[in-house]
Amino acid sequence: MTEYERSRTMPAQPEQIFDQAADVGRLDSWLPSAVHVEPVRLPAVTVHEDRTDEDTAALLRAQPDQMRLEWGTRDQGSYAGWLQVAGIGSGASEVTVHLSFFDEGHDPGEQAVRDALDGSLRRLEEQVRLRVDGSAG
Repeated sequence: MTEYERSRTMPAQPEQIFDQAADVGRLDSWLPSAVHVEPVRLPAVTVHEDRTDEDTAALLRAQPDQMRLEWGTRDQGSYAGWLQVAGIGSGASEVTVHLSFFDEGHDPGEQAVRDALDGSLRRLEEQVRLRVDGSAG
C-alpha cells in the first residue's frame, strides 16, 4: 500500500470550502483534469480516468458535520481517499487530501500524485475564492 497526503491553507471559512469540495456537480472544477466523476445514485459514482481510459465504480460520501469527504473504489478496493477541512482561525482553514493505493497498478507514482494533489488544492482554493468574492458583491 502506498499513501500520499498534501495540505493547503486557504483564506476562507471551513464551511465555504467544504460546500464547494462536496458539491458533486462541481467536482470537475477542482479534481485533476484527467479524473471525471459521474453520480450514479449517491453515494455510488462512476470515476473515469483519462490515463487508463477506464470507468471505475466508486463511492463518494460527504460528512458535513465532520467537514470530511471520503471516496474509494467499490468492487476491487484499489484506492481510497479523503479530504478534511479544518478551521484554523482568522477566517482561514487548512484542507488536507489523503490518498491510499492498495493496488500498485492504480498508483501513477509519487511525483504525478503530488502534482495532482497540489493542483487540485490550488483549483479548489480558486473556486472557493470565486464563490466567496461573487457572493460578497
